[in-house]
Amino acid sequence: MHAMTRPLRALLTATAFLASSAALATPVVFFGENQAPKGGVSGAPVTAHDAFLARLHNVNGQGFESLAVGTGTPTTLGFAGSNGQLDATLHGAGSIVSATGVGRYNTTAGGANFVEVLGDFSISFSQGISAFGFYGTDIGDFGGQITLGLAGGGSTTLSLDSLSNGADGALLFFGFVDSAASYTSITFDNTQKDDLFAIDDLFIADRGQLASAVPEPGSAALMLIALAGMAAAARRRKPRQL
Repeated sequence: MHAMTRPLRALLTATAFLASSAALATPVVFFGENQAPKGGVSGAPVTAHDAFLARLHNVNGQGFESLAVGTGTPTTLGFAGSNGQLDATLHGAGSIVSATGVGRYNTTAGGANFVEVLGDFSISFSQGISAFGFYGTDIGDFGGQITLGLAGGGSTTLSLDSLSNGADGALLFFGFVDSAASYTSITFDNTQKDDLFAIDDLFIADRGQLASAVPEPGSAALMLIALAGMAAAARRRKPRQL
């Protein structure tokens, strides 16, 4: 048996590494919090927001300005997708408000509306999405912890790392990008069910809108295996030295 050539060995090693790393990929989280924003949008949340959007292309956010004040759930918003419109439907204890509450306010430049949430709340999507982000205000001031349950093509739970017993009116941005999985629903679970908070400037994107799209784990592995086979065939065709 001929010894494996160095290029072929390196290629097979790369195949195994790519397949395993893609299979273990997890959502990349973007998070920033400002405990004293004074009713504005500034500091670490803006940095996290900008880093999140830098990973996407051809997306549009929704500041809820198209919905009438008092609109409850379920209600549906349209977003641009890579293959047509993506719909996001809000479910649960949420409604559109514009009057600034105790610590809750609009974050859309030139806008007024936002969604005020109390208790169980979720968002379902007409197609699988691979990126999701929003600004949140007045989260964590009752010492509660919010987790996001992602379900659909994959399933995982992400925690909003907001500070417990934070100040009224604290601002955060939370987003994730997942190049290896898509999700059809996201559920907000708050350990403090009587804690009102708000979300605004919602962003969603499908996999085709990710700026650094990664091939499916199986596709990536098969591609490199095919290249490895070609390298092996070339080695067999090489004339034997006498």
